[in-house]
Formats: sequence, structure tokens, C-alpha cells
Amino acid sequence: MHDEPASPGSSAETASVDADLRCTCAALRRTARRVTQVYDDALKPVGLKLTQYIVLNALAKVDQPSITDLADRLMMDRTTLTRNLRPLEAAGWTALRRGRDARSRTAVLTEEGRRVLEAARPLWRATELAVRGRLGPDGGRALRALLAQASAAVADP
Repeated sequence: MHDEPASPGSSAETASVDADLRCTCAALRRTARRVTQVYDDALKPVGLKLTQYIVLNALAKVDQPSITDLADRLMMDRTTLTRNLRPLEAAGWTALRRGRDARSRTAVLTEEGRRVLEAARPLWRATELAVRGRLGPDGGRALRALLAQASAAVADP
């Protein structure tokens, strides 16, 4: 008798998932929190968290994107991005300006934001290299490829 894989959605598959007590999203989030903490600790001397570094870095690469464009680039919703921009704006690292019409706004990296980002880059770079070293001989290349594939696979059609 051969052990056939359970068909998707079958009670055998559900029992298997329940037995493993695994949720793909929960496992990804647990891992993301752990890895994020490594970067947050490294960026602490310049007063940044990884989420803030990512926003500042994106703003350095795109000239005055609209909030919608920046949110799309970062794969987050506009409300979350706006909430993440508030402390950056309060610190004087970003500014929000009026967009092409009265309803749109653009985000700008200020000179102070550029200075903080430049101070953070070597810390981020050292952490990135250390994390890649911990991920094995390929430096996490296979993991990043799998994550990109997973992101594309679950994206809205």
C-alpha cells in the first residue's frame, strides 16, 4: 500500500496540518519578528527600527513618490504607511507635501533624513552580511528566492 499525499482541503490534509500545529503565515511572521529584532538591535545606535530604515531607503531611491506609489513599492497599505511616516516626520527625517492635486500627497526625504540613513547604512550592511552568513553557504539566496516566489504565488490575480 502506498501513502498517497492528502488532497488539498481533504480531512486527511486538515488533520495533518492540525497535527503539525503549523500555520504558514504564523511561521513566516514568527521568523520575520525574530530576524527584524536582529536588525532593530543593530540600528538602535542611530535611533531607527528596520521598518523605518526601509521607508527612508525607499524614499532615497524615488523622487517624491505619492503615498500610494510608495505604499505599492513597499507592499503595504496606505494607512499603515501613513502611520509609519508619522514618527519619521516628527523626527524631521521626512516631510509630506501636497501632490499633483489637492487630494494627493508626496513623501520627501529631508536632508536630516539623508544623514540618518547614511549613518544607518553601514550598520544595516554589517547586519545583512551577518544574517546571510548565518543562513548557510548560499547566504540565504535560496530563501530570498523562495520568499519572492511565495509572495508572487499568493498575490491577488
